[in-house]
This record gives sequence, C-alpha cells and structure tokens, in this order.
Amino acid sequence: MKTIKSHSFDSLLEKELKDKNFKEAYESLNEEFALAKDLIKLRKTNHLTQKELALKVGTSQPAIARLESGNYKNVSLAFLRKVALALGTTPEIKLKKIK
Repeated sequence: MKTIKSHSFDSLLEKELKDKNFKEAYESLNEEFALAKDLIKLRKTNHLTQKELALKVGTSQPAIARLESGNYKNVSLAFLRKVALALGTTPEIKLKKIK
C-alpha cells in the first residue's frame, strides 16, 4: 500500500513562492484571497468543519467551500454577515485608493 505524504498549505505555498512567476501571479491575487484565508483560519480556530459551519449559517457545505476558495461571485454582504456571526466576528469592508 502506497503512503500519501501530506503537506500543509503554508509549506506548499512557501515552496511555490520561490518561483518568480508564481510569486508575481500569487501577489496579484492577494486581495482576492485574503478573505478566504481569514475565513479558513477562523473556521479552524473555532474547530468547525465546512459542513458544521454551513449548518450554523443555514447554507450548504459547497457554499462555504466556494467562499473559502476565493470564488466571490454573487456573495452578498448579508451572507458574509451570517458567516462572520457564526465565527464570532463581524465583516469589515474598506475601500482603498488605487495606487
């Protein structure tokens, strides 16, 4: 039986960021993935699976998975508020001047 080696996201990311092209592409999407990264950390800190969080929010596990993937198409502020409340937080939205 073959053993599958598991890597954490952070260790894989650290390895991939050594590649200049990957690093540039990753950094160009940084804002889009910041919320996803925060959501995953908060969910894990609260010891919840995606399914458990979905039940608390009143949605489906695939909806939580889409949110954590950074796929924010058609995500409402009301939905983000429900997720945030289930995680004991509140969303904070800012507009920043474009550099």
